[in-house]
Order: sequence, then C-alpha cells, then structure tokens
Amino acid sequence: MTPMPGYMAWCLAGLVLCAALLLLRRPVVRLFRLVLRSSVGLAVLALFSQVGHLIGIHLGVNLVNALILGLLGIPGFGLLLMLQWTLR
Repeated sequence: MTPMPGYMAWCLAGLVLCAALLLLRRPVVRLFRLVLRSSVGLAVLALFSQVGHLIGIHLGVNLVNALILGLLGIPGFGLLLMLQWTLR
C-alpha cells in the first residue's frame, strides 16, 4: 500500500475538522456566550467598584464574581450583594 499524497491528508484533516465543528457547534457557542457575558460582568463589577464605596457596598472584581454575573445576570448581582451583606 502506498502512502497518501500530501493533499489527500490535508483534505481528510479538513473534513475531520469540519465534522468536529459541526458536532461541537452548540457547546462552542454556549462557551463563547458565557465568556462574553462574563467579560461584561467583569466590566460592570469594575464600574461598580468605582461607585460602590459612595453607598458603602464593596464587591470584589474577580473571575468568580464575573462568572456568577455571566451565568445569572442581574439576579446574580443581587445574590452577590446579599452574600456580601450576610457575610459582613
């Protein structure tokens, strides 16, 4: 049996990559959406940290809080505020 020419190997690799992207499309989209929402949550936390000291509320600007905001949205912000209030 002769070895595959180079272009056939590249075509096969391209087909495998396309099949993998089709199979993993939904998880990749969900992961991308979570990353996007978490980055927005991190920006909101950074902005809130600039203003929060005026009303006496301090939330940490970190990845865990950003992930909570990314997953839960505005209810997650309320959850973080209540958690900070109860642990004080």
